[in-house]
Amino acid sequence: MSQIDSILHQAPLSRNDIVYLLKVEGQEKKRLFEAARRVKSQYVGKRVYFRGLIEFSNICSKNCYYCGIRRANQNTERYNLTDSEILDAVRFAYENQYGSVVLQSGEVSSPAFTRRISGLLRKIQEISGGTLGVTLSLGEQPEEVYREWLENGAHRYLLRIEASNRQLYQKLHPQDQIHDYDNRLESLRTLQRVGYQTGTGVMIGTPFQRWEDLADDLLFMRDFDIDMVGMGPYIEHKDTPLYKYRDQLVSEQERFQLTLKMTAILRIMMKDINIAAATALQAIDPVGREKALKAGANVIMPNVTPGMYRNNYKLYENKPCTDEQAADCTNCLDVRIGMVGDEIAYGERGDPKHFFVRKNQ
Repeated sequence: MSQIDSILHQAPLSRNDIVYLLKVEGQEKKRLFEAARRVKSQYVGKRVYFRGLIEFSNICSKNCYYCGIRRANQNTERYNLTDSEILDAVRFAYENQYGSVVLQSGEVSSPAFTRRISGLLRKIQEISGGTLGVTLSLGEQPEEVYREWLENGAHRYLLRIEASNRQLYQKLHPQDQIHDYDNRLESLRTLQRVGYQTGTGVMIGTPFQRWEDLADDLLFMRDFDIDMVGMGPYIEHKDTPLYKYRDQLVSEQERFQLTLKMTAILRIMMKDINIAAATALQAIDPVGREKALKAGANVIMPNVTPGMYRNNYKLYENKPCTDEQAADCTNCLDVRIGMVGDEIAYGERGDPKHFFVRKNQ
């Protein structure tokens, strides 16, 4: 038995095992991806769940060093969709049998923002007769806000940790109260306690990141008992402080391959969670999301934001599909997903099985 086969047949994976798997190439890498695909097929099936992504505002209170919509970036044209524009995007997703939508924006916390999201959630439930799954990705909020949104129709919440290593997290964020590592962790714990299907994720290939950090990211997700994950390659943005470290990065292609390996390893470690094929992969490889599906991902988030706004929600450079309309994206994905041997689970919410196992423990 080869070393990789020996590692894959033991459980649980150790930090050293994960580092080894992150470094594999050639036939060993192929075996890793094949193993992940077998696990995916057995535990979550070959069905891909759509989440219609609505990036409704790029107004943000945070100043993260890697992000193109950071508060201090004066080169970004700020926008905020009207409720009607958001609900039109929801109707498109519902009428095209997406099963779920994602409401995502920059991080804002205020009573007016809370009320607005609650109102939108109620209207989304009216539009779909309560059938649409709703994921929120709206940053850190007080517990009472999380509860209110859950009561008004949200089901899932994605709050990316970006880096589970405290020291690395602090290098990627300003050192102040609104960028506090412990606050981020506590928000994730609160989301689980309140009752959300809880998701997180990390950037792969950032400045200062080590092999061990990536391994620890995966162990963090396992130990946190997370239900869903959205992680992707770090792609630098010229209007951010981290851009000056671009010469120290591994190549985009290496970041791309690392993301596929992280996806495959996580699928093997956490067999019944939902893993999104990151849109950022497509910024590096035209069929990047499809390759992630073959490596264990089972969720895709087609962008249903009105086309005129897409280029302004630019967390990184070379964002794909900014010039397409939502219908173009859907037609394209239908063909692509079929080519990798999966099928789109039209009309299904696709709640992660892991959530129900965790809830019943």
